Amino acid sequence: MSTKFFSAQTLWRVLLYVTLAVGAVFFLAPLYVMLVTSLKDAEEIRQNSLVSLPGSLNFEAWRLAWDSACTGAQCSGLEPFFWNSVWMAVPAVLISTTWGALNGYVLSLWKFRGSETLFALLLFGVFMPFQVVLLPMSQVLGWLGMSSSIGGLILVHLLAGLPSTTLFFRNYYAGIPKDLMNAARMDGAGFWMIFFRIIVPMSTPIVMVTLIWQFTQIWNDFLFGVAFSGADSKPITVGLNNLANTTSSVKAYNVDMAAALIAGLPTMLVYVLAGRYFVRGLTAGAVKG
Repeated sequence: MSTKFFSAQTLWRVLLYVTLAVGAVFFLAPLYVMLVTSLKDAEEIRQNSLVSLPGSLNFEAWRLAWDSACTGAQCSGLEPFFWNSVWMAVPAVLISTTWGALNGYVLSLWKFRGSETLFALLLFGVFMPFQVVLLPMSQVLGWLGMSSSIGGLILVHLLAGLPSTTLFFRNYYAGIPKDLMNAARMDGAGFWMIFFRIIVPMSTPIVMVTLIWQFTQIWNDFLFGVAFSGADSKPITVGLNNLANTTSSVKAYNVDMAAALIAGLPTMLVYVLAGRYFVRGLTAGAVKG
């Protein structure tokens, strides 16, 4: 009986690993093709197959994609778009995470009359299609004098991400024992002291989840970038789209692939360096009821 059980268990484990390996190959195959294509010159791309390794490491396509490729009438590569995304994403991520932490703290540990209704209304923002807010948001940005600017994009992403960040923190803080809060109040701690001395030190897992989530959503966004940016404030997703759609006599696939990798590199690095914190944060309560 034990031998049969062992054989069945081993078979299922082998099938599991094979399935995971096949899935990983299919998932990583496009990334592999992009990487090897970006390291080839035009002649090598025409003569060899997509999956063949480059004869030598050639980073000329990466240089062109960064500072020389044409994105419409402008031929300065992705560099200005990249820095626009940095100036947009960093403050939007930090502010929306901080604001979401405060909202979650209030809605879970300092409940007031109507707090559940307010939280339910905030949840509409999680499921609302972003296309429905394009027109009213453009009007608001016009009234505030922030149209076609980095500041306007920061405001848009802050408001769009606030429902999600509030949901994450509210559900996480709901699991904090009420006795801890009551003991702090009995010792004379107030709203801000409890938040900074007790709640914030316990929030590392959910803070990492929210930072990674927000950075990925904001950096990869195309809809708001193309709708609300101006000539000097376009994010990297818009620059990548312009580069890929710029026509020339010969299509430079290596430059397009290098540009796509440059655009995706920050989010890939974030998940490689902090992915384990993201998983820990989710399992610590970020998505529980």
